[in-house]
Amino acid sequence: MGGRVRVGVTGASGLIGSSLVAALRERSDEVITFVRPTSRSTNVDVVRWDPSRGLLDDDDLRRVGGFDALVNLAGAGIGDRRWNAERKSEILTSRVSAASLLADVATFTSGVGFLANASAIGWYGSRGDEQLDESSTRGEGFLADVCDAWENAALALGANGTTVARLRSGVVLSPRGGALRQQLPLFRAGVGGRLGSGRQWLSPISLHDEVTAILWVLDHRLEGPVNLVAPAPLTNRAFTRDLATALHRPGVFAVPAPALRLTLGAEMANELVLASQRVTPRSLLASGYSFAHPDAPAALAWALAST
Repeated sequence: MGGRVRVGVTGASGLIGSSLVAALRERSDEVITFVRPTSRSTNVDVVRWDPSRGLLDDDDLRRVGGFDALVNLAGAGIGDRRWNAERKSEILTSRVSAASLLADVATFTSGVGFLANASAIGWYGSRGDEQLDESSTRGEGFLADVCDAWENAALALGANGTTVARLRSGVVLSPRGGALRQQLPLFRAGVGGRLGSGRQWLSPISLHDEVTAILWVLDHRLEGPVNLVAPAPLTNRAFTRDLATALHRPGVFAVPAPALRLTLGAEMANELVLASQRVTPRSLLASGYSFAHPDAPAALAWALAST
């Protein structure tokens, strides 16, 4: 996309969304945020909506007049609450309903040229030491099912001529949120350590690269699945070592897998902290994207300097 563009962003108050909105505005793009119907905002650059109730403000959409691109980051948090049947349903429906509702946007506007829809590398399931990229098959498990339904709902916009990219994010490293924010107090206190055996693979990405990669996807209109992960996946044991080294603290402790399953519940522990996902960003690299933080040490150094 060349020149100033109008971009709609859902989930704009979250960790990734707030950083993305700031980056878009910094480069002078016009940003329209999707907000709750109860929002008292008087800004003209908002669209009121409530995916859980299927509500989308027609007047707001007509006023906006159309989007060059949408970035859909809406969805209930996956790791911030213990899973039960109700929470799992909320995780799934919040994502599917949001993506499905965006298909109505074109009805009330002059259209949507491009959609970058959030997803996650959970789509691949837990695959041991297998090397995974965008050509790999779908995995198994609750999160794989969620990601698949999420992506399929987004693809409905393709019927209206919208180009759709599916952003499969890995572990986003930032001191302001996500897994790293939870780990930092323990590691700074010298009681951090590996999770389970530590042999499981994880695929991190700095928040900086997450945001700049999304901008790259928008600007180059990348289509299909796009893995948002750094080029160098590593094991949990190696990540523990890198984080401890960066903080100049020991990282010799370990949380046994049975303890994690007892604390989080077996399904949540197995899919969030014990899952093994060795994922590489083939699509981004093939398109020419250059990572500012290509591995965990570089991403951690950036994150810690941002505190």
